[in-house]
Amino acid sequence: MQAMKLSSVSLSDEFINQIKNEVTPHWGELGWVTYKRTYARWIPKKQRTENWDETVKRVVEGNINLDPRLHQNNVDPQVISELTDEAKKLYKLIYGLAATPSGRNLWISGTPYEARNGDALNNCWFIAVRPQPYGDSHIVPEYLKKDQPAVSMPYSFMFDQLMKGGGVGFSVTKENVHKIPLVDNKVNLTVVIDKDSESYADSLKMGAVDKDDYFKNHSITDAAYYRLPDTREGWVLSNAHLIDLHFKSTNPKNQQNLVLDMSDIRPKGAKIKGFGGTASGPMPLIEMLFDINGVLNNRARRRLSSVDMTDIGNMIGKTVVAGNVRRSAELALGSADDEDFITMKQDKEKLYHHRWASNNSVAVDSQFSNYGPIADSIRHNGEPGIVNLELSKNYGRKIDGIQKDIDPNVEGTNPCGEISLSNGEPCNLFEVFPYVASQQNWDLDEAFTLGTRFSKRVTFSPYDWEVSRKAINKNRRIGISMSGIQDWILSELGNRVVTGYQDAKDPETGETIKKPIYDQRAIDKVDGLYKAVVKADKDYSDELGCNTSIKHTTVKPSGTVAKLAGVSEGMHFHYAPYLIQRIRFQDSDPLLPALKACGYHVEKDIYSKNTMVAEFPIRAAHADSKKFASAGNVSIAEQFATQAFLQTYWSDNAVSCTVTFQPEEGDQIAPLMHQYRFTTKSTSLLPYVGNEFKQAPKEPIDTKSYEKKVMQIHGDVQRVFNQLNDNHDQKGAEIIGQTDCAGGACPIK
Repeated sequence: MQAMKLSSVSLSDEFINQIKNEVTPHWGELGWVTYKRTYARWIPKKQRTENWDETVKRVVEGNINLDPRLHQNNVDPQVISELTDEAKKLYKLIYGLAATPSGRNLWISGTPYEARNGDALNNCWFIAVRPQPYGDSHIVPEYLKKDQPAVSMPYSFMFDQLMKGGGVGFSVTKENVHKIPLVDNKVNLTVVIDKDSESYADSLKMGAVDKDDYFKNHSITDAAYYRLPDTREGWVLSNAHLIDLHFKSTNPKNQQNLVLDMSDIRPKGAKIKGFGGTASGPMPLIEMLFDINGVLNNRARRRLSSVDMTDIGNMIGKTVVAGNVRRSAELALGSADDEDFITMKQDKEKLYHHRWASNNSVAVDSQFSNYGPIADSIRHNGEPGIVNLELSKNYGRKIDGIQKDIDPNVEGTNPCGEISLSNGEPCNLFEVFPYVASQQNWDLDEAFTLGTRFSKRVTFSPYDWEVSRKAINKNRRIGISMSGIQDWILSELGNRVVTGYQDAKDPETGETIKKPIYDQRAIDKVDGLYKAVVKADKDYSDELGCNTSIKHTTVKPSGTVAKLAGVSEGMHFHYAPYLIQRIRFQDSDPLLPALKACGYHVEKDIYSKNTMVAEFPIRAAHADSKKFASAGNVSIAEQFATQAFLQTYWSDNAVSCTVTFQPEEGDQIAPLMHQYRFTTKSTSLLPYVGNEFKQAPKEPIDTKSYEKKVMQIHGDVQRVFNQLNDNHDQKGAEIIGQTDCAGGACPIK
């Protein structure tokens, strides 16, 4: 049988050079620095990291070639021509920073890794923690049938996606807790390691034992034995073996002894090919396995609680962070009447050990009214957040009215809360910066259309997990976002979205509430753009012969990506009109000498070893406008109202917003949650910190301090960096502690 010849689209050097001469990227004050240390991949042949034009070329070509029509025999030349034209427009749009795909796409699109595994293109995932079959997935424990439900499966999914760099939301609501069977067995766990392993001494400190010594006294048939291969799958399967031995349904031989062999795991500091980064050695994994086994053994002959189930997820997340593979982002979703879940972070010892690894939220419906205890917890801890699954199942945009079961399988959300998801489903994001796009004379309908088609193609990637493939093929969910919303509206309209308030009656209680008044021009703008996205999806779906997307639009929190273009993050107000933005670097980072040479203040990190802190003076767009508002002075009521505006007229998914509040506004939290219970699908809140901490990531400053800082800066960092390094920088350094989301919920890559 003759092999199928695949067609592909590529961008010529002539075209790339033309755009570089015509378009200037809209870098923010720390945009290029953020890009260079976050998304620029290492090019072995050139012994340096990518330049921006090379990154955009890789990303655009990687995406455009996902179009399934290019993977058929006898591709119509007209299709190739049209896709080439589209690739050129996408390149110009992204190169100018009028829009970008998600940080995940900037990092992985167009790489050999992405060609094998499309999971890495998606920012975040959701999984329900209950027994599920592995199905036809890339990871299936050898002792299970593919269709056999296992308690380990959701944790394997979670562990796998976290190690690929995706955030994971997971549900431990009472409905899921009740589906977990009785913990039948205690398990005696032994971790062994060979003397020849470079990790031998450190592993013994974590509780491992010498492999030869162990087998002098034990037969390999005395226990279930698993020798981990030096792969991501090996880490996942070791945990699956451990969990499943505790349950009769997945341990028919009633084995109560488990030996896990770490001898093949690469040592700390070894390079990780494909995805990038360096290894941690087996030590964090060993600690995790003993910790999880302790949770399960403590529940022998009893049932797991929502807190136990969350603890296991948090221990996995902690391991991914400590494993130096990727930062971990988790959201645990519990029941609103689950007091133990709501208060679980009050145990400070466990909080510092592992419970920090997730943001916690509770699932509510529109009939829920007891917001007092939740608001009180938020005032003290900033948690839990609120996720209204009923609204997500039955509404797109609020202005379009109830659409019963429009999204019937929604069970949770991604860690940042902007996309409501079914079991196993990912969020799939692209964002336009309308403030920048307008300055660059883009037709906004065209910019959002290009973003829609980009995200649609991502749904045709190869996915590892059967549960995900089924959800993606059915829903084709996309999340087209806009960022820099405050900058855009203030520039276009001369005022903010909320222009005032009027007295109204609560539809249920009859109580008087302050109903926001929105600028009609803002309504018309976002409504028109929403319709452009829906039309673009319909047209492209017809071309591809696939389902239209179940939902289309969102507002992601942004963060790192917004810093590239220097715009306000998602729907959030700028943190302050003028501020010092601090970024942490490894002390070996080759960018540090260039920053110092250009006059940026750099000092040692007082919190972490081998880390330096660089300060960047930032001025927000329209900082001196009378209509400008920042997170430090905008009211909690206006933030709620702005989120509701976007949920009503723009987002048919959800709107991620971390509402900041002053101490004196704490008593407004519960009433505002109650007021917007029929509109807002997810909300989280945090107290406004200001400059209370030394070396805080963001420190508000006054105008004179800003001007003084700016006067100390001389030279262009990009130019000086290239001069100092002869355009050859080091491999493997990166910004420390930066995230793809404003509130620190999601990972950068």
